Amino acid sequence: MDYFSKQLSIALLIFQFFILFPSSAQSAASNNSNLFREYIGAEFKNVKFSDLPVNSQVEFHFILSFAIDYTTSSSATPTNGKFNVFWDADNLTPSQVSAIKSKNPNVKVALSLGGDSVGDGYAYFNPSTVNSWLSNAVSSLTSIIQEYNLDGIDVDYEHFKTDPKTFSECIGKLISTLKKNGVISFASIAPYDDDEVQSHYMALWRSYGHVIDYVNFQFYAYDKGTSVSEFLDYFGEQSSNYDGGKVLASFISDGSGGLAPDNGFFTACSRLKSEGNLHGIFVWCADDSKGLGFKYEKQSQSLLAISH
Repeated sequence: MDYFSKQLSIALLIFQFFILFPSSAQSAASNNSNLFREYIGAEFKNVKFSDLPVNSQVEFHFILSFAIDYTTSSSATPTNGKFNVFWDADNLTPSQVSAIKSKNPNVKVALSLGGDSVGDGYAYFNPSTVNSWLSNAVSSLTSIIQEYNLDGIDVDYEHFKTDPKTFSECIGKLISTLKKNGVISFASIAPYDDDEVQSHYMALWRSYGHVIDYVNFQFYAYDKGTSVSEFLDYFGEQSSNYDGGKVLASFISDGSGGLAPDNGFFTACSRLKSEGNLHGIFVWCADDSKGLGFKYEKQSQSLLAISH
């Protein structure tokens, strides 16, 4: 084989190698996402969709907080799947949803179910039976979602008066039905590191993970003062628990827990991005961020918008 033929053979081998084994940087980038999500409306601080900066280079989800299957009376009681609006409906109206989506084609709006509390007590997941709860939930949520022109749901129940299997069947069938009916295009869950919470959400994940698009894991529920290395360890642990899921990084804007945005959160996110594991960022919550001028929302979106 002459010199030219040898060189050509070597070049072909190198070309084949790169086709078969793309660089780790290319592989990593392909798994990252530009998804940014923010909970809004739970604390009645008059925050509006239009208050938030929206970077046109990200996919932006507002998550209305909350819709709860309790009565709206002062002594709230469970309604077995008949959901009512509990967010700041004076400032976050159907017309405001339409306006923000019209102005920003990259914006979608979802609602979150449950939350921590209602009235003066906890908001419990408390179905009578799977079928009766499911029927009521599909009907009431379809009505709210269509009235507000929403795109998806998030599940954030944190207290339970039923077993994990019942929770799994109720929520899994709810998501499946709403998707099949064309009512929603995406769904997420919002667990955190608590034994009871994890037992319910991991049961749901095992049976219905295929219909859940995002895992809004509440990393800010870990202790305040979490370090970058601890955060990355937690992220790895929860990515294993929700194997195959798009687990999002998260912070709480008042800095009361987890890895704070001014104490290394963005360093951790950059590390995840370099490894191809940054599936998005979500924030609790716009109500608190308003007083900070949404500076961390801007920083989050800038990081997500970078293509490499």
